[in-house]
Amino acid sequence: MEQDDSGFTITAVELKTVAKIPGADQATFDSAAQKAKEGCPISKLLNAKISLDAKLES
Repeated sequence: MEQDDSGFTITAVELKTVAKIPGADQATFDSAAQKAKEGCPISKLLNAKISLDAKLES
């Protein structure tokens, strides 16, 4: 969050998730996580830099 002359603005969002999905492979998980990040309506609304740290546990 940053402050400018008009007030506060959310400039970046850091998404972190750890998932345990029986039968899922890393490539499928990575693809699904990326699609969720790109299609997130809140991320679009905030128009902020979005980073994603997604891990698949076995």
